[in-house]
Amino acid sequence: MSMSLADLLRDWQPGAVEMSRRVDPWPAAAFAGLTDAPEPPLKDGDPLPPMWHWFTLLEHPATAEIGADGHPANGPFWPPVPGRRRMFAGGRLRVAAPIPVGSQLATRSAVSNVSVKSGRSGEMAFVTVRHELIADGVEAGVEEQDIVYRSEPPGTPPKTMKRPAAGAPEPPADWRAELATDPVLLFRFSALTYNGHRIHYDRDYATQAEGYPGLVIHGPLLALLALELPRLHAPAQSVTSFDYRLIRPAFAPATVVATAQRTPDGASVAVGAVGVDPSLTATVVLA
Repeated sequence: MSMSLADLLRDWQPGAVEMSRRVDPWPAAAFAGLTDAPEPPLKDGDPLPPMWHWFTLLEHPATAEIGADGHPANGPFWPPVPGRRRMFAGGRLRVAAPIPVGSQLATRSAVSNVSVKSGRSGEMAFVTVRHELIADGVEAGVEEQDIVYRSEPPGTPPKTMKRPAAGAPEPPADWRAELATDPVLLFRFSALTYNGHRIHYDRDYATQAEGYPGLVIHGPLLALLALELPRLHAPAQSVTSFDYRLIRPAFAPATVVATAQRTPDGASVAVGAVGVDPSLTATVVLA
């Protein structure tokens, strides 16, 4: 009899991991080029746009450590789930101070919560990883990422997903941005974030091994596109918090659209492919 995910994870208590790297301007400039967006000021001391620390705090596993899906086969926060399938579910950012370009950015990361839920596709393990961000010794903020894992041991038929049909019309918006996605753009974003997950660039793997209808647009790319709205339309204001949830995958090729409506304390943001229901919902608070 196979063990449930709750049984497998009951005694799983990974330790904390620390990392420190200099904030180099090149990856930030590269991301702006990827999205055809105006480049932010990137001289030493200029504030990095929120969440762009993702381009600095990157692990670099050896090729020998990579598993069949393109991710490392093992890692400090990878739960002991057989035939592990990984999905990015969302997260939260609380900003305490800017992260300056040229600063030494340190992070202390640890698992803050583990839960198991059952859905139409079976049991899923939800793992939250908390990252404390410190720039040149100053607390810059706290980020949490929610990752979902499901078990598909060898021989399990992949759970297939159909390409989303046309959904609700685009909502009214104060701000709007769009980005056309194709395999080249997804490959470039994978390279920029050192993300080897094959669902983003290997169509045969994405459709045959994991059951998707095409290449999957990165969840972090959708989150960053949502944050482009306040960066480009409210440059005099600062993001103090960002909460986002990925509710369904988006698939390339598609034009991804981000829309936002201002509220008294911030902006509500929805991101998705044109003509389909949103893939991401988010709330940004500005000061």
